[in-house]
Amino acid sequence: MPDDFHQNVIKEFRANRGKVGGPFEGARLLLLTTTGARSGARHTTPVGYLPDDDGRVLVIASAAGAPRHPAWYHNLVAHPRVTVENGTFTYDAEAVVLRGDERERAFARAVESDDGWAEYQARTTRVIPVVSLLAIEDGPPNVSGETTFGGVLTRIHDGLRREIALIRAEVEASGASLGAQLRINCLALCAGLRNHHTGEDQGMFPMIAQQYPETAPVMARLAEEHKKIDALLAELRRTVSEPAADARATLADVDRLAAELEAHLAYEEAQLIPLFDR
Repeated sequence: MPDDFHQNVIKEFRANRGKVGGPFEGARLLLLTTTGARSGARHTTPVGYLPDDDGRVLVIASAAGAPRHPAWYHNLVAHPRVTVENGTFTYDAEAVVLRGDERERAFARAVESDDGWAEYQARTTRVIPVVSLLAIEDGPPNVSGETTFGGVLTRIHDGLRREIALIRAEVEASGASLGAQLRINCLALCAGLRNHHTGEDQGMFPMIAQQYPETAPVMARLAEEHKKIDALLAELRRTVSEPAADARATLADVDRLAAELEAHLAYEEAQLIPLFDR
């Protein structure tokens, strides 16, 4: 695609916290920044992604079925340390090109979730690469473009809202049963949301309660809501882990989780953002 098109997508992505319109509307998209294989200059490209196990994400070097690999692929082969922006966090990651059976399984999951990947492969004689991006732990998370506690909280919450909306749309469009990739998407949401709440329970909430004793009832309510949400996450994990996971049952679980989560996020924002602003 022309560079000016990419630049417009990048601007829209950053301005709207990961949401874009046009051909990428409703798609899973991230910004991948690589180091030029020859120039050493930094290049940012919007690419589609798939969640994977262990917190990894996968990107596919399809170039829409072009005869050559995209430039960003050659860059990360030469310089595997890359930067990822997902609309909420910006982080460094290690890029690993999948090989053999691991690549075949990952690409098969991608095709099962969207047959456009198969169409791209059919257009070219090259084997389209699948690349794993694993975050490099290096200090606290960098919440993209935010400098205040209230801004950080809102951006993280909006990322959770966006992810659960994506999964709901994917489940609704899946037919009677869930494919392997959609199961991974659901399990990745469960893991991410539980990690976020664990961090709040063990870090932010005790700190606020200690500094502002008058917030003890609020902190107690938020902690109790975390338990309710954790129970809904456990139910969703059970549903999608069934050998023949039913899409209708999964959609019902996602809807219950979405309703409980939105009420929780709205209450947390209403209580904590004014406190942070003080």
